[in-house]
Amino acid sequence: MDEFSFIDSIKQNFYHQSGLIKGIGDDAAVLRETSRDIVTAADIFVEDVHFTKETMNAFQIGYRALAANLSDLAAMGAAPAYYLVSIVIPKSWSIDEITQIFSGMKDLAGKYKMDLIGGDTVSGEALTISITVIGLAEKEKTRYRNAAREGDVVFVTGTLGDSQAGLHILTNPGDYLEEEYFINRHQMPTPRVKFAKALVKLPRVALNDISDGIASEAAEIAAASNVNITLYDEKIPVSPSYHQFPSDLQNKWKYYGGEDFELMGTISKRYWEQLKLAAELANTKVTEIGYVTINKYSGTIFQEKNNKKQKLEKKGYNHLK
Repeated sequence: MDEFSFIDSIKQNFYHQSGLIKGIGDDAAVLRETSRDIVTAADIFVEDVHFTKETMNAFQIGYRALAANLSDLAAMGAAPAYYLVSIVIPKSWSIDEITQIFSGMKDLAGKYKMDLIGGDTVSGEALTISITVIGLAEKEKTRYRNAAREGDVVFVTGTLGDSQAGLHILTNPGDYLEEEYFINRHQMPTPRVKFAKALVKLPRVALNDISDGIASEAAEIAAASNVNITLYDEKIPVSPSYHQFPSDLQNKWKYYGGEDFELMGTISKRYWEQLKLAAELANTKVTEIGYVTINKYSGTIFQEKNNKKQKLEKKGYNHLK
């Protein structure tokens, strides 16, 4: 199969989005939006850096790569609409495998009525996937990291540490409780798009997606908003079987593991009950895990554990280290 035949094979037979005038088939796609804000995000995924064949099959690689991008859109309060995929294909990967990567993306995209509108293919040394996503948000309803305010409730969706627990199981075979659950959380995470959409009527929410670990994401909100964030250690939600792992790994994964693609954020106490109701309607677990303060140390994150408060180190996955 040559490049043109491959492109033909991944073309959609119809468009989901009414704003798409022209998709794959010309030199560029044509979109038309007049009533909503356009939100874009992009990520690159490289074999043996972000994924390996040993822990994920081709379908899962595609699914997870797009899920990571959709999590970014969710953190901005945007509904997924379009995506573009450019891919570097080494000789060690077959056309069937590449097709499965696109099938994984298509499977997830279909859940949100996304249209694939372009991209590129080229041969190279390492499999590299570059994805650009485009989302749509109601005017004045995009969410930013700098929206946290003194007195806010800090919250998080889902449970933390699951993805790293799944990777641990895949790379350290043995007998584990809820093995399939943890592995699935690593290979095929659920971006919290429905939860973000459910918040549309709330006036002010700071949001960040947990790709690098909650310590890192909380620090980003604290820095952008010029506030302090304190996290209650005992309130950070974990799965029932999470405690089967060594305690040092439990602590490391829930604060610094990342790749859970949950959402953390802050909201005024006044609207906390409304946020919980929105989460319930979106069938999403949400937990209060801390609070926001302001003092001379603004931009700092703290951990509160056993009635003691200490500074929490900001670290997580760093792409340039």
